[in-house]
Amino acid sequence: MAYIIAEIAQAHDGSLGILHSYIDALAKAGVHAVKFQTHIAEAESSAYEPFRVKFSKQDATRFDYWRRMEFTEVQWMDIAAHCTEAGVDFMSSPFSIAAVDLLEKTNIQTYKIGSGEISNLLLLDRIAATGKKVIISSGMSNWQELDEAIAFLKARQVDTSILQCTTAYPTQPSQWGLSYMQQMRDRYQLPVGFSDHSGTPVACLAAAALGASILEFHAVFDRRMFGPDAKASLTIDEIAFLCEGVANIEQGLQPLALKEDNSQFAALKVMFGKSLAVNKNLPVGHVLSLSDLESKKPGDKGIPANQYQQVLGKQLNKALAQWSFLTADDIA
Repeated sequence: MAYIIAEIAQAHDGSLGILHSYIDALAKAGVHAVKFQTHIAEAESSAYEPFRVKFSKQDATRFDYWRRMEFTEVQWMDIAAHCTEAGVDFMSSPFSIAAVDLLEKTNIQTYKIGSGEISNLLLLDRIAATGKKVIISSGMSNWQELDEAIAFLKARQVDTSILQCTTAYPTQPSQWGLSYMQQMRDRYQLPVGFSDHSGTPVACLAAAALGASILEFHAVFDRRMFGPDAKASLTIDEIAFLCEGVANIEQGLQPLALKEDNSQFAALKVMFGKSLAVNKNLPVGHVLSLSDLESKKPGDKGIPANQYQQVLGKQLNKALAQWSFLTADDIA
């Protein structure tokens, strides 16, 4: 089954209470992991970093925003513990070596690498040294950059997966790039999934039908909430629908033996089957032609309809009334 990751990212807007509410809601919705972003402003940013989208009136700079998104080491340990208690895996994307060092003090088992960090080999080297699994997002990267990152991680024997992703918020259907998943499987021989920013469950359902090993998306209680990712997120109810849909798709993709053995339909095939009948009153000695024949249900009252050619040109040994079934006893 596809591994389903719901990303809270900054949807908590710096509130621990809201963050913990998301964990409980997403666990009930059926996801396998809840993912966060671990920001340490002084380690990852500076006053020179511009806003991608100027959405916050309370933060003068992007640096100020990251600082407001920070949590302490003890708080992160509580967050990880809450995930375990709720029955979901704790996961986070670090944006600095300091963030990796902090996360190593939790029970984290998998690191998610945002596409903006793909070429940050310094960070990848620190993460590789942890021995933990890594999922990388391809959003802003070209093939050369992905090749280099994958080779770097493979050389360090890191258990790696890769996600097809398009960095656009929200992504339009023409931007989903679902066909890239197979290209990535062929190119890297690694598990491949899909990271979504569309704001609709359809994209992930389509990816599941195409065999995605991992599905990731942003989560929000309501797309009208404050934050840069809200419009590109899925609501809790949509996530529950998605989780159920993915399970159904995977069951539907399981191989069946119905085309090899359809004996369970024997009774139905008789019920819906057709037997030969005559479509008009016919006298004894009449030579049967195609224009004399009809097929009628059920399928066990006469000569099977698929054997009609065998009766053409044969004589009747008795008169038959219109719509009578035609049997072997009626033919001379």
